[in-house]
Amino acid sequence: MSDALLDVAGVTVRAGQRTLLSQVRFQARAGERLALLGPNGAGKSTLMRVLAGDLSPDAGAVSLHGRSLRHWPLAELARRRSVMLQHTPVGFPVRADEVVALGLPGRRHGNAGDPLVGELLARFGVAHLRGRAWPSLSGGEQQRVHLARVLAQIWDTPGPRLLLLDESTSALDPAQQYRVLEQLEVLAEQGDYLIVLVCHDLNLANAFASRVLMLDQGRLLADDGPRRVLTPERLAAVYGLRSRWLEHPDGSVLHVEGALE
Repeated sequence: MSDALLDVAGVTVRAGQRTLLSQVRFQARAGERLALLGPNGAGKSTLMRVLAGDLSPDAGAVSLHGRSLRHWPLAELARRRSVMLQHTPVGFPVRADEVVALGLPGRRHGNAGDPLVGELLARFGVAHLRGRAWPSLSGGEQQRVHLARVLAQIWDTPGPRLLLLDESTSALDPAQQYRVLEQLEVLAEQGDYLIVLVCHDLNLANAFASRVLMLDQGRLLADDGPRRVLTPERLAAVYGLRSRWLEHPDGSVLHVEGALE
C-alpha cells in the first residue's frame, strides 16, 4: 500500500514475561474507517497507545506519513494525529467550550471564543451545552465534548490526519452513538481522515467500519471487511458467542443469540 498514511510493521510489546502485542502488522490509508475489536485483554488499548506514539514497541515500528513515530517532533505530531482515550478526566470546573478550546493549536489554544469551538460542538449536538460547567454534564455529553476537543487539535491541519478513538462512544445512548459515527464517517469519506475506533458493539462496528481488525491475546487474527471478519465461527472462537447474520433489504444485521456454554 504505497500511499499508506499509517504503517504498522511487526509491532511487539512486552510487559515482564507477558506479551501484550505480538507481530501486529497492517497499513491503512486516509479515508478508511477501522474498527479495532477483541475481548478484554486482547491488546486494543495497548495498540492504540503505540499508534499514538505514547508507547514505544519492543520490536517493530509504526510510521505516519512514511516517517517513524520516533522521528516526529511532538508538536508536529500533535498536528497530524489526535487521540481520545477511554478515560480523560477533567479535574476542575471549566465550561464545556473551554474544554474544546484546550484542543486548539498554537496561539488559539484555550480561546473559547474561537469560531471552531462552536462549530465542533454543533457537529456533535452539544452546542447548547457550551456554557455548562463540566461536572454538570452527563457521561455521554462529556464524551461528545471531548470528541470536539480532539478534532479541534487537528482540524485545520492540511492533508491527511489520523484520529484515534478508544471506546469514545461507550457512554452514549444508541441514537447518539450512530449520530456521532455518521459525523465521523462523513469526515473519513472526504478523504482527509483515517479513523481508528476501538469499540465492543459488534453491530456498531459493522455499521461504521470499512475494515475490522480483530485482536485476541495480542495477535491480529483478521483484517478485512466487517462481514468477512465477524463470522459466527470467529465470534464463537474469540468471544464465546452464538451468532448469525440476518439478511434484510437494507443490509445485513449480526444477531447475537447469547454466550456459548
